[in-house]
Amino acid sequence: MAEAKNRPISPHMQIWRWGPAMFLSILHRITGDGLALVGLAVLLWWLYAVAGGAATYETFAAHAGAWYGKVVLVGLSWAFFSHLATGLRHLVLDIGAGFELKINNTWSILTPLLALAATVVFWAVIALN
Repeated sequence: MAEAKNRPISPHMQIWRWGPAMFLSILHRITGDGLALVGLAVLLWWLYAVAGGAATYETFAAHAGAWYGKVVLVGLSWAFFSHLATGLRHLVLDIGAGFELKINNTWSILTPLLALAATVVFWAVIALN
């Protein structure tokens, strides 16, 4: 009975090995939090600017068009596409498909790459217009 006190009572970080699926799960949570905090703040600022009139909107547009504003907007769009892609991956897992280790690792690696590609395509389309 004395040796039972020294064992972890649940799976611990010493047991789990880092892998693509674990990284993707953490990334999904980070992008969700980023969208909720930063995305909501930008959305509320934009709504305030639209309701505030031309001068208020020009101030918003000046900040959004500056280099730091573009970094925030590109980051938000990447977070959106990343969160969307990982959410779709989880949906596939929820229906019982893709649990095989090789398939799961493959999709765990492809998902952030697809999100990055979607972000590039999205901003390329915006740049063309």
